[in-house]
Amino acid sequence: MAGWLGEGADIWQKFARQPLLVALVAAVLLGGGYFAWRMLSTSEVPPGFAKANGRIEAERVDVATKLPGRLEEVLVKEGDTVKAGQVLARMDTAELEAQLADAKATVRQAERQLDQAVALLAQRKSELTLADQELERAKKLAAKGYTSKEVVEQRHSTQVTAQAAVNSATAQIDLAKANIESATAKVARIQTYIDDSVLTAPRGGRVQYRLALPGEVLAAGGKVLTLLDVTDVYMTVFLPTAEAGRVAIGAPARIIFDAAPEYVVPASVSFVATAAQFTPKYVETKTEREKLMFRVKVQLPQDILEKYVKWVKTGVPGVAYIRLSSKAKWPASLAVKLP
Repeated sequence: MAGWLGEGADIWQKFARQPLLVALVAAVLLGGGYFAWRMLSTSEVPPGFAKANGRIEAERVDVATKLPGRLEEVLVKEGDTVKAGQVLARMDTAELEAQLADAKATVRQAERQLDQAVALLAQRKSELTLADQELERAKKLAAKGYTSKEVVEQRHSTQVTAQAAVNSATAQIDLAKANIESATAKVARIQTYIDDSVLTAPRGGRVQYRLALPGEVLAAGGKVLTLLDVTDVYMTVFLPTAEAGRVAIGAPARIIFDAAPEYVVPASVSFVATAAQFTPKYVETKTEREKLMFRVKVQLPQDILEKYVKWVKTGVPGVAYIRLSSKAKWPASLAVKLP
């Protein structure tokens, strides 16, 4: 054994004295290793398919206040699942309630003014009728010489005044109606503010963050909660130019999550960016164009998300396989497999 080791050491020393031969052997080994790595890495992606890494994301919805005010209560906590229209929080509406009561009182006042204007118009019309009759009587008596022209002129003046009073009373009615409409609109506006002070879920989802606590004074647009719509989930991946140019909207895809590699989840392409990233916006050479990467969204089916809603989580990494050619067939390793 010792002789064999000594002989091996002598051979290695002689081999090490020839740097050109050492470099050649190292290059062969490196090239072979690279070729083997390329073969192993590409063997996972059949022809007509693209592969990319990504993370699961979901549409985020911020629940915010419309008006400034004090947050009275928050009815949910982080992690809760909520339905569309569910009450999530309430703002303090004491001041708005007082404004609403004042606006309703203004409506009632305007309605009473309208009643007065209607009554006044009836009175003015009665006076106009009497003035018309007296004017006609005076004209007939003057025609027969039983009264003077001066009396006719007085009756005419009285009739003109009565007509003006009727016109004024009619205008008062229009003004009272306008006041009622204005006051009613104010009531509706304040009621809308009160309704908006009850913060509801615009869509179903899961509470991700609670951003404010009861008692805090928030500005208009102040965020109270952040929801995740777990029925609108996708994985964002990036593909090079050669692959992104062949991706069709709606193309079928498969997703394998790192946390559950035994399952294959169906998906489809819902978005392909029109602008590249990672490189300058405008490039001229082919080499630079090959470096362009395009953002692609791979959408998970809503029915599957609804079925497994309790297990849906954002941020989970995985691998997406996208079919680039309609003629390509899914390999058995990428057949859909769900829990």
